[in-house]
Amino acid sequence: MWSDAAGADGELWVFGYGSLMWRPGFAHLEAIPATLHGYARSFCIWSEHHRGTPDCRGLVLGLARGEDAACEGMVFRVAPKDWPETAAYLEERELRGYAYRPAHLPVALSDGRRVTAHCFVADPSHPHYAGRVPPDEAARIILRARGEAGLNRDYLINTVKSLEQHGYREPHLHALLRRVLELTGELDAGAGI
Repeated sequence: MWSDAAGADGELWVFGYGSLMWRPGFAHLEAIPATLHGYARSFCIWSEHHRGTPDCRGLVLGLARGEDAACEGMVFRVAPKDWPETAAYLEERELRGYAYRPAHLPVALSDGRRVTAHCFVADPSHPHYAGRVPPDEAARIILRARGEAGLNRDYLINTVKSLEQHGYREPHLHALLRRVLELTGELDAGAGI
């Protein structure tokens, strides 16, 4: 799965749409805003390691297939000499118990280039695939979960901040964050006094 990661031009790219955007964790030569067509970012993956536990699962993002969908994120160019280490790191980080499958997909870069990037897409046949979780239920799950990498809500907060820093806005993620903040009491839900 990793040996054919290089594109026709020999370049190696990784597409990030969640925590890879704000914490890639691997050496890269470039980081460029990019769009992956045919997929949407969705809290559709159960996390029992990084953002939850088997007893209190969290939710993390996955790329869900959608005919007219598009996902804005970041694409990272990796030097060929760094690929073996990067591939091992990504396999441990992204494939450890999660409902992802690696795929090489065409990505449009903000500078007009098109590249083939290594992506992790949601695998609906995997037991950790959560599917579409109603927003209020997702907010409650995200609020209570914590894993090896920290609070599930920090994952949501950092992803929304990263999207905003790159000029991306996803109303459903902003609404989810708003609901989490309401549940924590950090944001008054407008109940009055």
